[in-house]
Amino acid sequence: MQNRVGILILTGVVALLCIYYLSFTFVSNSIKNDATTYATNTKGDVDITKKQHYIDSLWKEPVYLGNTLEEVTTRELGLGLDLQGGMHVVLEVSPSEILRGLAGGTRDPKFEQALKKATEAQKSGQSKFVDNFISAYKEVAPNTKLATIFANSTNRGKINFQSSDAEVRKLINDEVDGSISRAFQIIQARVDKFGVANPNIQRLPGSGRILIELPGVDNPERVRRLLSGAAKLEFAEVYTLNDVAGGLDQLGAYLVQMEAERKIAATQKPAGTTATTTDTTKKDNSLAAQLAQKNQAAKGDSAKSDTSATAAQNAALTSLFVPMSQNQLGVYLKDTARANDILGRANVKALFPADAVLMWDRKAIVTNDNKEILPLYFIRKPAGRAPLEGDVIVDATNDYDDRGRPEVTMRMNAEGARKWRALTAANINRPVAIILDNLVYTAPTVQNEIPNGSSSISGNFTVDETKDMANILKAGKLPAPTNIVEEAVVGATLGSEAVSAGVLSSVVGLIIVLIFVVAYYGSAGFIADLALFVNLFFLLGIMASLGAVLTMPGIAGIVLTIGMAVDANVLIFERIKEELALGKPFKQAIADGFTNAYSSIIDSNVTTLLTGVILFIFGTGLILGFATTLVIGILTSLFAAIFITRIILEQYVKNGKTLAFGTSWSRNLFKDSSFDFVSRRKLYYTISSVIIGLGIISVIFKGFGLGVDFKGGRSYVVRFENNVSTDDVRNALENELPGSLEVKTYGGTGVGGANQVRVTTSYLADATTPEADKQTESKLLAGLTKIQGNKGNIESSQKVGPAIANDLIYSALWSILLAVAVVFCYILIRFKKLAFGYGAVVALFHDVLIILAIFSIGNGWLPFSLDVDQAFIGALLTIMGYSMNDTVVVFDRVREYLNDTKGRKESIPVIINNALNSTLSRTAVTGLSTMLVLIVLFFFGGETIRGFSFAMLIGVIVGTYSSLFVATPIVVDALSRDQLNEVVATPEPPATGKAARAKA
Repeated sequence: MQNRVGILILTGVVALLCIYYLSFTFVSNSIKNDATTYATNTKGDVDITKKQHYIDSLWKEPVYLGNTLEEVTTRELGLGLDLQGGMHVVLEVSPSEILRGLAGGTRDPKFEQALKKATEAQKSGQSKFVDNFISAYKEVAPNTKLATIFANSTNRGKINFQSSDAEVRKLINDEVDGSISRAFQIIQARVDKFGVANPNIQRLPGSGRILIELPGVDNPERVRRLLSGAAKLEFAEVYTLNDVAGGLDQLGAYLVQMEAERKIAATQKPAGTTATTTDTTKKDNSLAAQLAQKNQAAKGDSAKSDTSATAAQNAALTSLFVPMSQNQLGVYLKDTARANDILGRANVKALFPADAVLMWDRKAIVTNDNKEILPLYFIRKPAGRAPLEGDVIVDATNDYDDRGRPEVTMRMNAEGARKWRALTAANINRPVAIILDNLVYTAPTVQNEIPNGSSSISGNFTVDETKDMANILKAGKLPAPTNIVEEAVVGATLGSEAVSAGVLSSVVGLIIVLIFVVAYYGSAGFIADLALFVNLFFLLGIMASLGAVLTMPGIAGIVLTIGMAVDANVLIFERIKEELALGKPFKQAIADGFTNAYSSIIDSNVTTLLTGVILFIFGTGLILGFATTLVIGILTSLFAAIFITRIILEQYVKNGKTLAFGTSWSRNLFKDSSFDFVSRRKLYYTISSVIIGLGIISVIFKGFGLGVDFKGGRSYVVRFENNVSTDDVRNALENELPGSLEVKTYGGTGVGGANQVRVTTSYLADATTPEADKQTESKLLAGLTKIQGNKGNIESSQKVGPAIANDLIYSALWSILLAVAVVFCYILIRFKKLAFGYGAVVALFHDVLIILAIFSIGNGWLPFSLDVDQAFIGALLTIMGYSMNDTVVVFDRVREYLNDTKGRKESIPVIINNALNSTLSRTAVTGLSTMLVLIVLFFFGGETIRGFSFAMLIGVIVGTYSSLFVATPIVVDALSRDQLNEVVATPEPPATGKAARAKA
């Protein structure tokens, strides 16, 4: 092989990079284990607070190769929600409320009627809300211009009563998009403040939706409040350090006393007992007066003692606070939890003015020694309310000041201008804070009174920061609430069980494949196994380097990749066996075997790769995780099979060794096979048609078991203490949850039955507010209490609004059609005959229809969920890729045989039969190895992907069947018709022997 040294160097570099990136995962897990050990008491219980303090103490400290724990955590191979629990949310910014704001609160009934129609149209279509609204408004008010509604004081300077409908449409679209962007920034700031490791926040393109994934979250109600609450913008006065100097002095004395009491308690600890630290938080508010008296008394002492007391207080204060300037204090980021604890105590609050509220800056400042300091502000809020709030902002834009520095200009309404004038006049040469969601974004010093409500905010900002600031200031302009239109909550218990199931299925599946390969190929099988290990190592390393998240379907993708990676080695080994059978030397057989296998390997893997790319583009959540591992796995398996396997084989040749490519039982297993696949093709067409026909009948009279993400509603996984009957659960819930109600077994077995069920309900399906979520969950829990002596707990939940369910259906259909179109185009380009394209497309539709038929017929009969959901669509697309993989290998051999028989004019059926028989060994080995892996996945992979793995297993069987008995027979029929149109110079000689038996 040429460039052997280059391949070895590349392999070494990739291996080192994989080791480097995977090492972050090991370091992170090691520190987390240390934190758990540190927080575990003698009884084995883990103190979560103590564990978090341990992690917080290292969060900003270098722990590995100069990287802080925060950086190590972001670089580790993260686990998805389904593997560690957490919350997945899709938020939708309410476009109807945005339009109401733009309309200036009009009470025009036609406007409200158009909004209602647009909202209903949004549930059943994919058009933009603005387009739906304008169409609806033109229906209810056909002779009325849009400017009649939207030309008001809110939009002054942008449109007027003479503006055309096109101009108004542009304004509405721009404002809706801007509101979504502002909502995204606010949500991002809130999530960052929430303190979740590795959150995923992204805008979903082409919609007003925001996807948020919060791993490890165990308080869904808090997340709902955090994400759905209105943004709060405030303008308030700031107490300077001189204003609170007395309180700080007394706080220093308080900290000194705390330390003294701690030392006394430690020295007085009786032998054999545990020291009890004095709980200073229980002291009454007179402590402030006591400290003030001590401080006053100290002033009468000698200068030496006064200096000593002051020095002690200063030392105590600087142990907590960092002086940033003459008028600013800060706290090291790692000490903020301690600062919050101390400053939140009632007796400490009493040291400062009664209307003072402590708030943190939005962004830490990095020092020269890479320490991060978070500024702290004493905000003045008389009666607990800021003198000016964000509802007065009319507009805000980013600009530059007269010195070319980025700044933000803002404009207020009349009421805001009056209050802003009073606030700035009272605070000349003093700071005024601009606060969003209780975080200080900036606190500029007022230079002059601002009389007209138009002002600028300047500071140490970048251009991007001023853009963000302008967007944040505008957040108060329009009421743009967010609704949770999709939600999934996975309990930590289910997550840990999924990890165990995934690891077990992966290990067992890998072992079975390794054993099977060695059992079939003998000593050559060990080389294939080594290539599989390299493939798996590279796959995990590349995933870690890309920051990919490992999900349960992702593990399925890895296991499936292991099974399908066998295919490349099988193609190579089968070609080498053919060359050896022709009597070629070992070295020549290896070279020719690889050369002849390249075409099939590339074609078969490219078709699967195209399907994986489509999944990656259109998929979200779990399907995206599966697509990521599938795409990376295909690339790594190709590299391992083509390069690693060849280097090892050529090393054997160099050392004068040879290998056996079979064992005693497998060596002659498919040798000289002469099965007639073609002559009975009409029988196979009939069998497939009957199954598809039964499926159509089942769909008409029975339908599908649609998952909640395709029909909307709410779904809950409930775990009971003991086994439970689905009928008992349904009877207990039907009065509490009116409407469509389904109760199905969901894994989780106990002795003699199942102790877990999935409850799916349409109750309040159209309501996506947190109140509706809470009400539905309350009704569910009330119904569960009716099941006597068997307590049920909600382990996970899922919610999908009607609009997003409709979008998912459209997305799924487009994904399938796009996959078919892409594969057809690729086949046509590669094989240059429409007959192959026809065969491939018909086989794809055949596989899809067969799987749909089985899922419809089997729904309710099989003891596990056969819901058609996003995971099922992912499985369907993967099956299409696998089927194409199998079909293309056969087509490639047919093309080869057609080229080899030019001039001899053998019949098409004979050529097809010979091609199928020559690839039968490869078809059987690849299909069986993949099925073995999927069988393990089905039984041990966990309930999360039971239906997914079942669809994959049936799909592999159906895909293999269609390659042999559907796709190629269709090519026979199409090519035979083409051949009849060609002028044949000489008649075909009569066939004898094997050819006669194979002839149709």
